[in-house]
Amino acid sequence: MEIIMRKALPEDAGDYADCVISCWQSAYKGIVPEEYLDGMSENKDQWVRKYEKSLTNHGNCDYYCVTLDGKMIGLFTINKNCDDNFWAIYFLEEFRGKGYGRKAMDFAINKLKRAGDKKICLWVFEENIKAIRFYEKYGFSFDGTTRVVDKYGGVPLVELRYVYTV
Repeated sequence: MEIIMRKALPEDAGDYADCVISCWQSAYKGIVPEEYLDGMSENKDQWVRKYEKSLTNHGNCDYYCVTLDGKMIGLFTINKNCDDNFWAIYFLEEFRGKGYGRKAMDFAINKLKRAGDKKICLWVFEENIKAIRFYEKYGFSFDGTTRVVDKYGGVPLVELRYVYTV
């Protein structure tokens, strides 16, 4: 069984969208409104178009696929700008807790270290206790910064900023 982490390409948009939708529906059940999560599948074409565009013109973000024997099992996105950071790391439910997230995090952190970053930031939903535990175990700590987002079905959700200092 071979795990590969590579930059996502525009032709990965369909698999990337499928992976995002599946990961969100399992990871955010009970956090993000159910209507929003269900709507992700119903609006899959929109997600594919979004990722076709993002994977073509990615700007400051780097999008990565994690594959196991050719199947996309996870993904991560990193942005080098800590002040306006967009960071995501997701794995299909059946591949969580098996060390793949740690490997992806090692890859991303090392990439940012080599680029000279001294502070790495990410945002996590306050209610996403499993993710918080994962980030804290890795060495991230909550810096006291919060924000409220309401773009997921109009329900305000609190996000916490976690920081990793190199």
